[in-house]
Amino acid sequence: MEESLDLIIIGGGPIGLACALEAKSNQLNYIILEKGCLVNSLYNYPVNMNFFSTSERLEIGGVPFVSNNPKPTRNESLEYYRRVAISYSLNLHLFEAVTDIKKKSEGYEVVTIKQSYVTSNIIIATGFYDIPFLLNVPGEELSKVTHYYKDPHFYAFEKVLVTGASNSAVDAALETWRKGAEVTMVIRNSEIGSRVKYWVKPDIENRIKEGSIKAYYNSTIVAISEKEVDINTPTGIVTIANDWVIAMTGYQPDLSFLQKTGIQLSADEIRKPVYDEGTHETNIKGIYLAGVICGGMNTHSLFIENSREHASKIITHIRKVI
Repeated sequence: MEESLDLIIIGGGPIGLACALEAKSNQLNYIILEKGCLVNSLYNYPVNMNFFSTSERLEIGGVPFVSNNPKPTRNESLEYYRRVAISYSLNLHLFEAVTDIKKKSEGYEVVTIKQSYVTSNIIIATGFYDIPFLLNVPGEELSKVTHYYKDPHFYAFEKVLVTGASNSAVDAALETWRKGAEVTMVIRNSEIGSRVKYWVKPDIENRIKEGSIKAYYNSTIVAISEKEVDINTPTGIVTIANDWVIAMTGYQPDLSFLQKTGIQLSADEIRKPVYDEGTHETNIKGIYLAGVICGGMNTHSLFIENSREHASKIITHIRKVI
């Protein structure tokens, strides 16, 4: 166990880094604990992904984000946030997952897979990309099924089923089709999602209309086997030949970790954590929330661009109480 810290930031994504920048500029003794690599969620985005936001809306710490594209790419964002971490010599502990937070007489003990730390304050900025919504159907455990789509070349000339109608699902369907895959989409609702990027939505709709990509609307997967998938459609069960299932069913924050820590959640389906909107301190003194985790299950309400301000609110409050 090391000397007591002023602050521990759990999560090394863009908002966790923004909190670290504020902590450093205010001479706080801090560390960032990240269970994966630097900006782990962004690293796990599809290789060819473009952000909806423009680059200046993703900037933190006053470091310019220069992009070669109107909408920056995943690779550009990884380079940008790495450059921020290097430029400010941020105190990062990567691949060190937090397993427990224990209350002490003064402050907290934060336990990781490697060691323990003592701190007066904690910021939880863990995002929502770690836990996929499961299909909960027979065969979902097969190796042919993935909830994380990465690179389209892998699926060239294969029979691919994509379930979902959001940005990730549409990107996976279009990219794998353009690499030669035979693509089928299974969509729970009657149309492509309204939040799909405006420059992509006409593309997927036209590919479906012309028959290049087969789509089953108002449908769900009911079973997956090694070579087939059963789909419940408005006209009955349809069985299609299949090599791979890309299940883009969305992701959810680890709210159980918050509950384990003692943070209260709303009683409705949103399960929004209880915190002060002005300071971002939770119902537990000295524990704060930053980023998309603040929205609970409403993961579409907060993004990098409208969460950056959380860092200054939190650090301003911490400076007042230490």
